[in-house]
Amino acid sequence: MNSEELEIEFQDAVKRVNDYTDPFPADVLLNLYAYYKKATNDYSRPSSKKAIINAFKTNALFQVKNLSQDEAKRLYIDLVNKYFLYGK
Repeated sequence: MNSEELEIEFQDAVKRVNDYTDPFPADVLLNLYAYYKKATNDYSRPSSKKAIINAFKTNALFQVKNLSQDEAKRLYIDLVNKYFLYGK
């Protein structure tokens, strides 16, 4: 898969997540958050009003710090596909 195809698949996965109205489990949300931030090179600080949530988000970001953008996109896509296949 080339980078253009990967980007299209990634954007499709992001859309699936954004269009989904039921709540995701916290662990899935944290992984999606970290992979998305890494995949999009968004290094803004977590901005929740709750310190504990910011701590969890910061930890999730720390865990993906060694991934490339493409690896993060692939992991995001895989997690979305797995969740919609098995997680509901």
